[in-house]
Amino acid sequence: MAKLNRLMTNICSDKLKETKYFYTKLFDFNVDYDSDWFIHLISKDKNLELGIIDKAHEGVPEEFRNSPQGFYLTFVVENADELFVLAESEKFTIVSKPMDTSYGQRRLLLKDPNGALIDISSPIKD
Repeated sequence: MAKLNRLMTNICSDKLKETKYFYTKLFDFNVDYDSDWFIHLISKDKNLELGIIDKAHEGVPEEFRNSPQGFYLTFVVENADELFVLAESEKFTIVSKPMDTSYGQRRLLLKDPNGALIDISSPIKD
């Protein structure tokens, strides 16, 4: 078994600038690297990473250049309601307004500029 050193999700996109704006506006990501084909975002505490890659880039096999499907990203935050207000003001695509779940989370669903489902959850405090 290989030792895991790092995990980074890369989003295949044909809307790099819009995607960068979406994730840096909602979350505490800084732009660590920015080119015409790849953007590397890293959280301010340097513990979380997100890549945005041009889906037409040679590094992305042709069969994987479609819109995202079959997965979603979950971001756990302090207060999903605050992000809902921000998402509304930015006119981001809201799939589901914040609601309490049976498993103890307050959950907001958005769609990113590439069509990926984004789950923003916060623990329900007792």
